[in-house]
Formats: sequence, C-alpha cells, structure tokens
Amino acid sequence: MKISLGELTTIQLEKEGEEKMASLSKQIKKSSKLRKKLLATALTLSLVAPVIGPQAGFANDEQGYTGEEGAATPYSGRGAITTYKIAKGEGQPEIEVATQDRILEINGKYFRDANGSKSLDVYEDWTKPVSTRVADLISKMSLEQKAGLMYINTHTPVADPADGKFVTPANSKIVTDKKLRHVIYRLTQNLGDIANYNNQMQQLAEGLELGIPVVITSNPRNSASTDYTNITNAQDQHTFWPGTLGLAAGRDVEAVAEFADIARQEWRAAGIRKVYGYMADVATDPLWARIEETFGEDPKLVGDMNYEIVKGFQTETLGKDSVAITVKHFPGGGARDDGQDPHFANGSFNIYPTEGSMEKYHIPPFMRAIEAGVASVMPYYAYPSNDSANQGLPAYSETKQFEEVGMTLNKGIIDYLREGLGFKGYINSDSGAVAGSAWGYLVDEDGNPIPNAQKVAKAINAGTNIISGGANPEYVIEAISSGLLKEAKVDESITYTLSEMMTLGLFEDPYVNPSEAIAAANNEENRALAYEAHQKSVVLMRNDKIDGGKKLLPLTNGKLKDVKLYVEGFIGVAPGRNNPNPQKTINEESAKQTAAFNADLKKMLKEKFPNITLVDSVDQATHAYLYIKPTQSNWDNDPRIDVNETTGILELDRIIEIQKAVPTITAVNFTNQWLINELEPNAAALIGTFGTLQEAVFDVITGKFKPVGKLPFAIPASTEAVEKEIGDVPSFAPEEYADFEYVNKNGDKYEYGFGLAYSDGNNGKAVGKPAHAEKSSK
Repeated sequence: MKISLGELTTIQLEKEGEEKMASLSKQIKKSSKLRKKLLATALTLSLVAPVIGPQAGFANDEQGYTGEEGAATPYSGRGAITTYKIAKGEGQPEIEVATQDRILEINGKYFRDANGSKSLDVYEDWTKPVSTRVADLISKMSLEQKAGLMYINTHTPVADPADGKFVTPANSKIVTDKKLRHVIYRLTQNLGDIANYNNQMQQLAEGLELGIPVVITSNPRNSASTDYTNITNAQDQHTFWPGTLGLAAGRDVEAVAEFADIARQEWRAAGIRKVYGYMADVATDPLWARIEETFGEDPKLVGDMNYEIVKGFQTETLGKDSVAITVKHFPGGGARDDGQDPHFANGSFNIYPTEGSMEKYHIPPFMRAIEAGVASVMPYYAYPSNDSANQGLPAYSETKQFEEVGMTLNKGIIDYLREGLGFKGYINSDSGAVAGSAWGYLVDEDGNPIPNAQKVAKAINAGTNIISGGANPEYVIEAISSGLLKEAKVDESITYTLSEMMTLGLFEDPYVNPSEAIAAANNEENRALAYEAHQKSVVLMRNDKIDGGKKLLPLTNGKLKDVKLYVEGFIGVAPGRNNPNPQKTINEESAKQTAAFNADLKKMLKEKFPNITLVDSVDQATHAYLYIKPTQSNWDNDPRIDVNETTGILELDRIIEIQKAVPTITAVNFTNQWLINELEPNAAALIGTFGTLQEAVFDVITGKFKPVGKLPFAIPASTEAVEKEIGDVPSFAPEEYADFEYVNKNGDKYEYGFGLAYSDGNNGKAVGKPAHAEKSSK
C-alpha cells in the first residue's frame, strides 16, 4: 500500500495527538468545560496538518461536500424518456419499463422482466413475499454485485444539459462499473428535471445485469440551508418551508406532520425515495454550526418532530408511496466540544461531562424515530470519549467505558442501538466515516495506517449495512478474500437494502412522471400551508412602548399612515471549505448578497404591502426595519456565534446608529444562538426568524398574523456564558450553568420557549414553556 508523505505525516500526528490526550486526561479528572477545552486544545495542536487544510487521503465529497449546487430553472421538458406502463389494477401493481419487451404477461398478470430472461424469476414475482424474492436475487448475484450494493455515493448529473442528457457514460461509472445502486443527489434543480434524471438513471440500470433499480437519496431540500441542498421560494421547486428551527419555533407538531406528508408527495413524484435526514440531534452546544439543521434543544420536541417526520415521509407503513427516512446522527451529534464538528479531526470525539446525559437528553429523540418505524439510522463520525462521565451503557472492557472508534465502526454503540433500543432497520454510515474520517481507527497501536479493507470489515462486522462516501466495493471483496469479513455478513446487509427497494415498489415501477412532479411542486394549497408555517416561525422577542406609551408593534393600518419606514438588510455569507482567504470571501460575498437582498426586500414590500411608505434614508424615516442574517458554515471548521464581520455582518456600527436614530424593528435570523449583546439593547422591537420569508415577517409586523413562535433554544448571555456552559445538556437542564440565558433590556430572560404575543391575557409575556423544561435553581 502506497502512502503519501502528507498521509504519513497526518497518521504520525494523529498518534502523537492521541498520546498527548491520554496523558493530559490522566491529569484532569473534573468533568468541566476547562478540562474539555484543554483536551481539545491538545488535540488541535497535535493535528495541525489535517485541521487547517484538506483532510489527507480522501476527497471532500467523501464527506458529502460538493460546493455550489447551482440554481433551478423552470421546467422545459428536457430529458424526458419514453416508457411503457401497465396500469395499476385490482390485484395488479403498476408495471413500468423503458424497454417494452421487459414486460412479461403470465396467466393474465404482468411482471417486470428485470434480467431480460423472457421468463419469470422468483425475485421478479411480486406475488411472492419480499423475503423470498430477496433471497432469490441474492443467490443470483456475484460478489462484485453484492459489494456494489454495500456503497452509496454522490452522483452528480449534468446540471444544465443542452441535449437533456443528465446521465452520461462519463458520469455514471459508479453504476455501470462499480455496480452501486444507491446514489446521493445534491443538485438544486426543478422537480421535472429531477424526475427525468431519475428516469434516465432507471433506464440505465434496467439495461444492466439483473435489472436492479437505483435508489436516489438526498439531504432535506424543502428549506434554506447554509451547507447542504438549498432551495428558494421558486416556481417548479419543492414547496419552501422555514428551517427545522422555524418548525420547532412554531411548536405545531400537526403542521410538521402536514409538512412531511407534502414533502413526501413531492419527493416521491420526482423519484427521490430516501432522505438523509432529518436530524434527531439535540442542540446542546451553542457553537455547533449544524444547529441550523436541528429541531432545537428540547429532547421531547425533537423527538415529537422526528416521529411526525418519519410517519409523514414513510407513511404509516413503508410502501410504494413512501420515501424512506435515515434519521441521524446516532447517538446524538449535539454533544460537541466547543462546537467542533467530527467532519474534522479536532472535533473527532463526543464527550459527555454530565453523568447519564446520553440516555437522558440525546437518545430519546432516536427512540421516538424508532417507535415511528424509521427505516435507517446514521451514526456520526465521532468516537465516544472515555474522558466522559459514566453514561450507564454496557462497558467496552473492565477499564474502558467505550471503544474509542467512530460510531459507525463501534460495535458497542450499534449493539446498543439494536439490542438496547430495539431498532430493526439498517445502519447507514455517514459519508467518509469508513474512509478518511474513521476516527480512532486510522492507525494501529504502532502508528501504521490501517488498510481500507480492514476499516470496511470493522464497520460491517460492527453492524453497519451500507457505506456512504466513496465508491470502493473492491474493499469489501478484499476484506472477504483476506478472511476479515464473511460473505454472509454482506448478504445480511444487502438483504436490508434490497428488501427496502422491493417494499418501495422499485422492482415493479422505478419511473416517475415529470408532469406529476411539477404539479406537486406548484400545488397552491400546499404552498399556502408552507407559508403559514413561515408565519408561525416568527418569534417576537421585544416590543417596547413608544409614542406616548403605545407598543411599537403591530404597525396596523391606523399607525402606518404616519409611518415612513427605512428598510435595510445585512446578509452574512460563509467562506466555504479550505478557503485560503476566508475573511476576504466573507466581505466580498456578504456585500453582494446584502445588495441583492435589499433590492428584493424593497420590491416585495412595494408589491405586497403598498400601504407602507418606504423612504431612502434614515433622515427621512420615522421608523426603521433592519434584518440581520449572520452566517457560519460547518465547513469553515471555525465555530463562532459573534455578530460581526466574522459572521458576515460588516456594518454593526451602522446598525446601532440606525437603532439610536429612529424606533427600529430589528429582525435576526437565528441559525445559531447568536450573541446579541450589541444588537438587542438599542432595538425598539426584536424579532427572531429561522429561514423565514420576509413577507411572513411583515405579516407579523403589520398585525396580519399575530406572533405565536417560541424560541427553540436559549440565547446565551455572553461569551463567558458560552465558555461556562455544559456542552452535553440543554439550557434548561438542572446540570447547566445557572446564568446561561441572556436577559434583555426589559428584564425578560431569553430562555428556551420564550416568545411574546400581541395580546394573550398575560401582558404579552412569554408563554408555552413546557413543564419538563423547568430549570432547578442552583
């Protein structure tokens, strides 16, 4: 095995880092933020090479990072293919093929001749049980074909093909040569294009050996996202909802059930049959950039939301109309150390300084997903650190609580998921978790690199059933040939995934109708429900009295006749991964996005709110509206929650000047628990948004919609509070730092569940904090 100098340096540094951590941890026994910071510092200093540059030995895409996803254009019909269909009837499922002679008729029933043999094989016979069909198919498969089914990897089609060919011989080798049948789709295209992309992929697979269809998977794609598949409120795209934090702020579990059912219809119509999400992670470390993708910090709400997500996407029982869910990241990605994420070496471990916090706070949402029947679970990259307090799980050994290898390779963690929690589905690794991010299992005790085939065998023997990131089935074959892995373990794994394919109906009809996909995307009733969710996501955080004792909001018609409103947005942009000059990119791109946002905001207000008089300068204004959107990216590997130039807010002084000049409504978009110490005091009204449409914000401002949103997490009081907080518990936990929450100018504490109303019989004070979130005094 050849190892580059860069890889060898990384391996040597990692070994040194682990030795330093072990030595340091012996000296520091207290479960405290200080100990955590010292341990993290030691690791960071030891792993300079992999932290500041690209991870050695594997591509960014192995971790699911593709950079720009592009922008959607309206559907034009390009890429459509001809298919042949037998309609669904009594006792007859729909059969659809791209080659007409692949339809078999036997005794008045129709079947898909997947392998083109002109006769009905057992695995092609939909009248037989899925288990019987799968066993027959596996008996016909070569080891190479089985190994291909053990992997899922990003497939990037041609994004804007003039000839309509999304799938080409050049870009589809992972299917034709590597024999993968699970692919991850990450582009931002209209649903008609996605449908035709799916059909072209299925046509390709139909002509290959055994005719095994392709399962197309994607990250969540119905809301704005900093780091993953991102959409806007556009024609022919998915319905546009607030972010998951916005759904959590709305506190409407039934609305989440509606969302999941609507999203399922869109995904199903476009041919995407599996979701890499949603996240059951509990947001316990305010610095973690991926809090944006969570449902906040309350394990009960996170669990309830995930239950509805699973039921909505998968339907009551997984079937032909379902989209399978892969919930992530077991056993909970929120237990971070100063926000460092395990996509990177310096965040490679989960640490639990609080005794029992894993089972008390992080596991319950996964239990709810399992209760709902979730198809698949994705463990995180991180390994569980033995510097943690006792978590009550079965011990790895007499001297170690955990085996310190990544969760995907960790038999103890996966056994706990299956045997302890009763999970019956399959385990899907995170992207690259069995490659360059196999933390704790990159080198052996002597510092020698662990071969890739050995990593694969470790993961599969631990209980992982499909490996994400990379397309290297040859490692599975090598592991079997070298005696590290039994072929029976591979058969066990692909039994799960083939059973899912058949249950989803892909062996009978993997094709979709682009017209139906476009109709689903543009369903006005569904878009209205999505818009209502935006309205519910708005959190009113302050509403001062001005002008003789009247509260600033709502700006009803009676007030608006005397209002001259100045509006301005301040939009932060993250620099992306491995950027050589991140602040330069932040400055340039934030300025561009800010200018575009301001033009769009003024256009929207003129069209939707013509009764608002807009002015061009603060000097002309009686009031102001400022929208602040700080941004950090997980790919930055630089956790930060300050509202300043590092998060793209380049003119904080100007914001404060405007606030002091006229009564100002200040809206802040919270993807993280931003430090608002400088933003809040001079505002006359403060609003929290979570990927919320500006029109919905102004519905609340003008009183068209009364605010109902509640904070999905607490806002930290200061940098010092963030330093002192305990990274594995929610803000309302009795173990948390007592003075964590920010107290605003009016004496209100921005704790979990805070949210004002215009009139609620309680003088507008916050209501709705659940009983289980009561915090004991310390």
